[in-house]
Amino acid sequence: MKKTNKKSHGIRVLLKQKFSENMMISMALVMTLSSNNIVTASELNNSPLGFHKAVKRAQKNDPWLMGNKHKQSATEARSIYASTLADPKIAIGFANIASDSFEFNQEPMSQFKIGITQMFPRGDSRNIKKRQLKIESEAFPFQRQDRQAKVAVTVGTLWLDLYRIQQSVALIEKNRSLFEHLVDITQASYSSSQGNTRQQDIVRAQLEVSRIEDKLVQLRQKQAQYRGQLSAWLATDEINNRVGFQVDTVENKLPDISLQQVKSGHAYNSQQIDSLNLLSAVFAQHPALIAVDKKIKSTAVAIELAKQKYQPEWGVTASYALRDNDPLGNDRADLFSLGVVFELPLFTTNRQDQEVNATISQTEAIKTDKQLLLREFYSSYVSNRGRLQQLLKRKALFDEKLMPQFRQQAEITLNAYTHDSGDFSEVVRAKIDELNAEIDYLAINVEQQKTQLTINYLLMKAVMKFTGFQLKKQQVGLDNEY
Repeated sequence: MKKTNKKSHGIRVLLKQKFSENMMISMALVMTLSSNNIVTASELNNSPLGFHKAVKRAQKNDPWLMGNKHKQSATEARSIYASTLADPKIAIGFANIASDSFEFNQEPMSQFKIGITQMFPRGDSRNIKKRQLKIESEAFPFQRQDRQAKVAVTVGTLWLDLYRIQQSVALIEKNRSLFEHLVDITQASYSSSQGNTRQQDIVRAQLEVSRIEDKLVQLRQKQAQYRGQLSAWLATDEINNRVGFQVDTVENKLPDISLQQVKSGHAYNSQQIDSLNLLSAVFAQHPALIAVDKKIKSTAVAIELAKQKYQPEWGVTASYALRDNDPLGNDRADLFSLGVVFELPLFTTNRQDQEVNATISQTEAIKTDKQLLLREFYSSYVSNRGRLQQLLKRKALFDEKLMPQFRQQAEITLNAYTHDSGDFSEVVRAKIDELNAEIDYLAINVEQQKTQLTINYLLMKAVMKFTGFQLKKQQVGLDNEY
């Protein structure tokens, strides 16, 4: 009996040693996670993709930016030719030729005529159209700023999701080896009929291994999804016009995305921005709102342009007619003509009035778009700020209570089992709870960074600072541009 107890005790000591080793690994993993340094998973390659590198590459290879630049160039070119007079028209022909003989010198009014006509646009429409297109072109740089910030949020979120999956896989892989070893130990203990190991303990251990394998399959399925989505943002090769970038793994370091905003030389703490008026003033600096403001100004100028339709379009025409000598050889004088042509805007009710009304309504519609965008920004900011506050509370709860309690629970149940006073299922359950807590803690850290990245987009300045772009002065309303 003593011999049996010694063997059983030896198996439990080995089991406790394995649990202790895994617990130390898990504790080290949580500690490195809280300091933004995660252990390397076995599947990682030698060239993991960093957060900053992913964002900058996506912004650099975004074809939308190039298309936007072409649109700006097109608008600027249109503003040049819109302010230029229309090309003059030349008319050449024969006039008043006798139909009975088609002789050029038979009739005194027969002539070879060349004329030129130059039309002039209504009122000051040329300069107004040029000003309208110039204001319209000024919106494109702000659209590109907004696009780059949105790309930073989108690609950054995908990178963080892939990071979370990758680290979750690393955590589960470590625990799978523990449960696989646990199956071997329980099978050996059960087959030797030593200790209190039961057949249901073996089945439970095998079941947990199968569950872990299923969880890994699900995570790797999501991992493949995030890899594909992230690769789509990074794959464009503009020089060779081909796609050939494939994301494999990401760096094992969680980026530190801090909340920093600057407006008119004053620093704002995002937790203190509560009033709608103050938020509206902060959002007014956002490139997306400035681009809408430029569009509103452009349509306001379009109202001035529409009012020019009340004035007539007019033109000058001049012609010179060459006549031949008469049949007796007498010289005939050539003819010169000069005239003015213009429109009569008589039916203004159904034409000019309606065009002005349409332009005014279009301007008001764009103003409502700005109001909706402001509401969207405000709603997103408030919801994300509240989400961040709760995430920080959860993180503090995990740091101060939950993680130490889960580790203590795993250790207590293991000690009880090794001294024949505990149940094997409780040991397994405690270890699973600890694993789930580590995965939840990882998710909280990742969600915190994603939420802060979104808030930084809404307040823009921090995104510009965080992503490392060089800032330069602009003369069209916003202080900084990428």
